[in-house]
Amino acid sequence: MKDKDEFLKQMESLQVPQVDPAKHQQMVKMAIMNAGRSATLGVWLIVVPCYFLLCVCMYYYFHVHTTWFGALFQLITSLNKTPGFDFMAPVVLFVLPIIAIVVNSLAITHFQFNGVNKVKEFNITIKIKFLNILLILISLLIIGVFISFTMVQNISISN
Repeated sequence: MKDKDEFLKQMESLQVPQVDPAKHQQMVKMAIMNAGRSATLGVWLIVVPCYFLLCVCMYYYFHVHTTWFGALFQLITSLNKTPGFDFMAPVVLFVLPIIAIVVNSLAITHFQFNGVNKVKEFNITIKIKFLNILLILISLLIIGVFISFTMVQNISISN
């Protein structure tokens, strides 16, 4: 019985923590998106541009002329010639990797704002998730390849 009484006295003497709702709203630390889901979405967003790059490499560098690669070139050519769908190639080959970059960077980036007293801090934390970072780098590589391809094609056309 003595232990119960001591325990009850200790419990009664505990102080309840106070929460200030105004201070709580100033501090935001959260992930915008889930890292696993964004990695899956990022893979799906860069599959088509990666397949296109693979087809270009196989067609021009390794001289593989099969129906799989030829079908992709015919599809891209027909989309560029069709008046309503001429915007599809840039969307698929440029916009999808940009969306993959945004989605994956939001998944690994955390923001925190502390506005206590006179000191105001804004902290950006990046979680190291290798799949998300790899997808960001692959997307940047795809965008770089398409920008350089477009620049070289425009230079060769003007000459």
